Amino acid sequence: MTDYSLSDDLSLALKLAGEADLISLERFTSLDLVVTTKPDRTPVTDADQAVERSIRAGIEAARPNDSILGEEYGSQGSGSRQWIIDPIDGTANFMRGVPIWATLIALAVDGVPVVGVVSSPALGKRWWAAAGHGAFGMAHGHDPVRLQVSGVADLADASLSYNNIQGWDEAGRLDQLIAIQRSVWRARSIGDAWAYMLVAEGHMEAAGEWDMKPYDIAALMPIVQEAGGRFTSLEGDDGPWKGSALASNGAVHDALLGLVGGQPG
Repeated sequence: MTDYSLSDDLSLALKLAGEADLISLERFTSLDLVVTTKPDRTPVTDADQAVERSIRAGIEAARPNDSILGEEYGSQGSGSRQWIIDPIDGTANFMRGVPIWATLIALAVDGVPVVGVVSSPALGKRWWAAAGHGAFGMAHGHDPVRLQVSGVADLADASLSYNNIQGWDEAGRLDQLIAIQRSVWRARSIGDAWAYMLVAEGHMEAAGEWDMKPYDIAALMPIVQEAGGRFTSLEGDDGPWKGSALASNGAVHDALLGLVGGQPG
């Protein structure tokens, strides 16, 4: 197997994200968008499927020995290197014309995400990171900037996003969410990848939600971590495989885990 540097892998992910943006933006707000319902009752559009096919084709051509896990077409291949794709994170927003959605591309090695790209063309923004190489963000027409989480250390001064009340209620943690909201300065329901990128940029201190799949999480993790933050499940576990996510600036992480009922590190 050919050895690739993380810089090589990040360059590939950025290239694939650029190609994906052309597909998704062309279909965004289109009048002939095809929307169907998957067996899990979540919506999928023809844009989701076209974007994932494009990314898969690019990976298969450039990294033929790597495995792939995607939201729309499942898993293929095996081995220590796995690309993890969410073609359009925020499909519900996409199909309603709300610009808060993104393409997520990650590379995990031995189950640990080491490369992440989050591209939000309708917002005109993109974020990326590779382990040990820092995290960066760029708005359309501007130069990239290095990301750094905030230094806020007190929950009473912290701002967070919890995605939606229903998710916390279904997880049996509604009381904990109320306790968190009483403990922080501001709580907002921003949702999807953008909330986690706001943490990486230092504009919010934390974002967390339940009922998450690996392809919802994997690309976010290296970006938050390389910006100096911390990323676990809401129960304190590492990795994108536990079904929930909590990203923070690190300083407020243990306090939030304590309120949720997880295990502080």
